[in-house]
Amino acid sequence: MTLTHFDAKGDAHMVDVSDKAVTDRVAVARGHVVMARATFDLISEGRAKKGDVLGVARLAGIMGAKKTPDLIPLCHPLPITKVAVELTLDPDLPGVQIEATVKTTGQTGVEMEALTAVSTAALTVYDMVKAVDKAMRIGDIRVALKYGGKSGRYEAT
Repeated sequence: MTLTHFDAKGDAHMVDVSDKAVTDRVAVARGHVVMARATFDLISEGRAKKGDVLGVARLAGIMGAKKTPDLIPLCHPLPITKVAVELTLDPDLPGVQIEATVKTTGQTGVEMEALTAVSTAALTVYDMVKAVDKAMRIGDIRVALKYGGKSGRYEAT
């Protein structure tokens, strides 16, 4: 397998996608934030001093997806047609499960946008309640599903 972000000399470069077909592309990423039970209760009861933790994190995730090419050096700017970020309180963690779905019609995929959405949402959850729980853990951020383009469908097992 060759890595497409490196040229023959081994220098990093942006991949030329101009010859790739324009197709519908979707990526879904997931991750979570694990926290103390008291922090979980604070969020679930709406008592966080900074406000609506999940609502602010949802917006941050959407903004993160849209800003991905500004953050990741070799990402193409894409015409994103949909970003949905869902944050679900999970008492079994305890914490927050995060899922982002990103869609486009273009010549390259939106996996990085979905991963950035989840990461940004998770960081925002942390920021909103870090004053009461500095030990929170952000983890298991991964691509769960992608389809469209030459490589076809990928679904994590």
